Amino acid sequence: MKPPVAVLPPTPADLPPVGDPGRWAALQRLRRQALLDAASWVVAIELGEISLQADLIAVLAPHLDGGMACRLLDCWLARWPGEAAIPSLIGGCRDPRWAERLRQALNEEGGDRQVLLLPLLGHQRDPTDFSLLSARLCDPGPLPLRQAALEALSVGLSAWPRDRLRQALAEVVRDLHPGLAASALDLLARLPCARADLLRLSRHPLAPSLEPRLRRRLSALPAAPLLLLVHGRSGGRIPTELESLATDLEQRRGAAVQLLALTDPRLPCPPPAEPLAPVATLVPLLLLPGGHVRQDLPRLTAEMRRRFPLRRLPFLGSWPLWQRALAAEVRELAASVDTAGAPLLLHHPLQGPLAERFLSLLSRRCGAVCLPASFEDATALPWRHEGRRGAHPAVLPLALAANRLTDSLLALAPGMGAMPLLQRPRLRQVLLETLEGLP
Repeated sequence: MKPPVAVLPPTPADLPPVGDPGRWAALQRLRRQALLDAASWVVAIELGEISLQADLIAVLAPHLDGGMACRLLDCWLARWPGEAAIPSLIGGCRDPRWAERLRQALNEEGGDRQVLLLPLLGHQRDPTDFSLLSARLCDPGPLPLRQAALEALSVGLSAWPRDRLRQALAEVVRDLHPGLAASALDLLARLPCARADLLRLSRHPLAPSLEPRLRRRLSALPAAPLLLLVHGRSGGRIPTELESLATDLEQRRGAAVQLLALTDPRLPCPPPAEPLAPVATLVPLLLLPGGHVRQDLPRLTAEMRRRFPLRRLPFLGSWPLWQRALAAEVRELAASVDTAGAPLLLHHPLQGPLAERFLSLLSRRCGAVCLPASFEDATALPWRHEGRRGAHPAVLPLALAANRLTDSLLALAPGMGAMPLLQRPRLRQVLLETLEGLP
């Protein structure tokens, strides 16, 4: 019996031309080669010995390095118009040489070729490319070019600067072109913690065709139950401002919102058990890194987690967004109240280096003087009457809800504007919208 005759893979000279019945079988033999010499085929294409065809490049693609991909791109550009599928076939490799050649081509080539090359830049997942892609997406220009940039962002989604990506996509959602806006909305909904971004969009007018899509995306991101941890009053009583906040928040989120007071002897109390419910989020509505934040909060969190699954956020006073809102409130208060001297942020007396660093940071960010104040009697505060006789400094008590300090301050000098923070529309709205957007 004769041994089987070995079938040799084709060389560039042996490859049948396009349209020849034997071409498909020759390419299949070439594909089965474990150690395919792609370089010799690239040379043959450069010399014009064989044509640059998508079926051949599909076989060579797994064996191309960045240098060979650049050479094939040069051939494709030189022989334009060529097959539109070729750039995507050679563009799967992640290589610095290939990425740099792509950027060069995107700066040199016309829009029709840029449409084919832009998505390939997303495969490189290089954060430095975000500026180029976002500019192509957001700047007025041909729709196919903008769509290609959006496709590139989608391909490399996890690589881009998250905040800048959110801003760019939100801008495009409000675009006049409904198809592009719909694609941007879908991409925005894929990002982590997308619920807050979608809610912000829902507060602005959008194209009518987008509104049902936005509602569907929001319904697919159900809100988790919230546990709002507050200081509370004796016996666990909850101030009215916090009860009102929780009620409005529950209506806006469509999920349970439960208030927990540190003064409640029943703590910790688990949320109502619901099968397959999202994991509850504990939000410490505490403003300073005092003993409650440093000792009580870790202890309560550990005890709760022994009873039920729990996600915990940092305490409210440490949120940069909250600090910015507080600074804006201080500026407005100082401009609107008949004051003398720098505005004062009155806070519960704190001790330790952590507290000192935090209060120093808060003072710089808010442009106010942090002053310790007893919650017992406002008349004992060391006021410095500067300026005209009878003038008082603008005062902002660091208390979410009314307590003995705010009551005493309002009785002592009503013109100082010493209301608790949740009675101030700006701060309440910022907190409400931020909590509404939580997962």
